[in-house]
Amino acid sequence: MPTAEVKVKLLSDRIERIQISATMAVVMEAAKLREQGADLVDFGAGEPHFSTPEHIKEAAIAAIRANFSKYTPVAGTSELRRAIVERHAADFGSAYKPAECIASTGGKLALFNAIQVLVDHGDEVILPVPYWVSFKDIIEYAGGRCVYVEADESNGFALTAEMIERAITSRTKAIILNSPSNPSGAVMKPADLEGIVRLAHERGIYVISDECYVYLNFTGERGSAGSLTDCKEHLVIVGSLSKTYAMTGWRLGYALAPAPIVTAMIKLQSQSTSNPTSLVQKAAVEALRGPQHCIGEMKTDYIKLRDKVISGLRAIPGIRCSKPEGAFYAYPNISAFFGRGGLKAAADVAHRLLHEAHVVTVPGEGFGTREHIRISYATSHGELERGLERMKKFFAAV
Repeated sequence: MPTAEVKVKLLSDRIERIQISATMAVVMEAAKLREQGADLVDFGAGEPHFSTPEHIKEAAIAAIRANFSKYTPVAGTSELRRAIVERHAADFGSAYKPAECIASTGGKLALFNAIQVLVDHGDEVILPVPYWVSFKDIIEYAGGRCVYVEADESNGFALTAEMIERAITSRTKAIILNSPSNPSGAVMKPADLEGIVRLAHERGIYVISDECYVYLNFTGERGSAGSLTDCKEHLVIVGSLSKTYAMTGWRLGYALAPAPIVTAMIKLQSQSTSNPTSLVQKAAVEALRGPQHCIGEMKTDYIKLRDKVISGLRAIPGIRCSKPEGAFYAYPNISAFFGRGGLKAAADVAHRLLHEAHVVTVPGEGFGTREHIRISYATSHGELERGLERMKKFFAAV
């Protein structure tokens, strides 16, 4: 007697809930064109154009020569965790202990772990728009539901406590903040940041503050949610060495949070990546405890690049662009070109910029908007000028 065929679903529901990162998709498409010989100007990559400072590289080399190549504790060495909390306290006035710190293989993993241990099926997470591409998918992978709050583009993508409060329900578990913002470069006013953190604390809602660009704040009012020490019970600070010290490929991030949350994150990390790479931890200690002048030097150049890209974009008729106050992104509104030459959305614009003008950008759909493209100005001044000229010619011909 023949047995009935059993159909087995190949992929899980949770993996089908998410998409590949929009920025990674652009990187792959650009790589194909480069292989075909295309001369591209790359405004897509979200990473510094600087090299890792020499003293940090030397610390990694010394670690290799000292055979520091074994497993470490899952959350990182005690030396690294102390260095993280001490640097954060010195720069922002926070009050974390090493037991309230976990080091991870990049800030993205720290964020992923935090959301996985906090967000359950059906929980709501308030997510300001525009948002970094991975926030939405990580929340949905955990089974959470995103509740979107549109930032005020007319006011530099401002976000206030009043805007957040209107989105709170009995199911709200967390609020995501990201200042300076990827993709808009917006920096929250200190009063707005404090207002949201205190609102959440009073309601028993967690704030997950992604502060990967916190040192690239051009306003002169650099600040962290972690400085609000009386609210730390409901705070998770996610940080990274990638942007601050030009260490994107090294993959070292961290989270600062109440000890029970950190313990849960360690449990999860112990079943996935385990510890961050041992020699990278030594380099990270040197980055945190060594000379810090490299941060200011890089920031000075980013400000010059920011001014140049904003001037260039605003000189293109039809493009509107808020002035970014941090990070290294511009987020121009290109909706004036919809309806011209078959353009209907940001994805169309980014596609044609890539294939016709050979300029790499990231379409706004991945960040929750369809009227914008993201431009990373973390590149040389010459490349920035070359790319802006190509964009000017492209839009003039549309």
